[in-house]
Amino acid sequence: MIDDTIAPALGTALALLALAFTAGCARSMAGGSAASLAAANGRAVDSLMARYDRPDGPGASVVVIHDGEVAYVHSYGLADVEKRTPATPLTDYRLASLTKQFTATAIMLLVQDGKLGYDDRVGDILPGFPAYGRDITVRHLLTHTSGLWAYEDFVPDAATVQVKDRDVLALIGRADSTYFPPGSAFRYSNSGYAVLALIVERVSGESFATFLRDHIFTPLGMSGSVAYEQGVSTVPNRAYGYSRRGDAFVRTDQSSTSAVLGDGGVYTSVSDLVRWDHALESHSLLSAEARKLSWTPYILSDGQPTNYGFGWFVDVDRGRTRLTHNGETRGFTNAIIRYPDERLSVIVLTNLSNSAPWDAAQAIADLWLHAGAAAGASAQRAPRWPFLDGSS
Repeated sequence: MIDDTIAPALGTALALLALAFTAGCARSMAGGSAASLAAANGRAVDSLMARYDRPDGPGASVVVIHDGEVAYVHSYGLADVEKRTPATPLTDYRLASLTKQFTATAIMLLVQDGKLGYDDRVGDILPGFPAYGRDITVRHLLTHTSGLWAYEDFVPDAATVQVKDRDVLALIGRADSTYFPPGSAFRYSNSGYAVLALIVERVSGESFATFLRDHIFTPLGMSGSVAYEQGVSTVPNRAYGYSRRGDAFVRTDQSSTSAVLGDGGVYTSVSDLVRWDHALESHSLLSAEARKLSWTPYILSDGQPTNYGFGWFVDVDRGRTRLTHNGETRGFTNAIIRYPDERLSVIVLTNLSNSAPWDAAQAIADLWLHAGAAAGASAQRAPRWPFLDGSS
């Protein structure tokens, strides 16, 4: 569903998409450059992102990565409304559930190093794991097939103290069974990814935030990325989250579950996510076999496939493999779409609740897919964007 606030801008943007596509094809057939096509696409992207392009409200950052290069990047609106701080490609947004791909990667790195197995039982790893979950494995947690109860169900609405990953074991311990036998069904589970963060800590001997920093963020040069812990770490170029209240924007940056890291606690920028995308493509962290496994839907015990691998939703869109994930929490909504065979990624990060950026992200991806199908691969490389060298 597309709400009434999005529909007018989206309609205009789709018209621009068609215009850009037609014009771009004509220029390509006439010998036009990749730069002119990129400019036409960029105008269409700006139209799709128009709701964030305002001087007095929360904003967004978007990046398109195609054939290993940044094809388009832009930021809109404000990272900090009260201070009137503009959003830039270096602005760090809370990823919410886009964090899950980093949590899954941490687990895969431990497996790759021979310190953990996907089919290890969680109860054999974590002291205090509920006895009713004795048949739950690491693989079940990664693929949302554990059947664990949502820890959020046990957090009182009036809670004033933030829940942390270590508290999740006690919360899910209030249940006396799983929703279903592990491996028999799919049910999206933040609990599972909080438990995965605890497994990372137990097996590695490092805090989850430190493990991500030392084994993922620092090696990849993702200097603005952090699993944020209040009073312990800082977010270098922090965007604060907002919600609309009538005609105003109200800061709604934290909730009682914002301190749980494994399911949604990473902050990062589109600049750093370009480096992340390159790492996924080049196997600089994970082997090709591990990456393939993470992008393969889990098969349930009855032989039926799910649409989730390790930290990614996986489906087929018009004959193309598509990897997606949304992230939504109080004050932030985000989307990532990857077409691995077409070497296309679109990432949209926003600091506005309920803003549904996944619609815009898909429309942006469609623009590049259509242009690529019509014009073919260009021999001219896309421009190097300055933010990749640390400037805004």
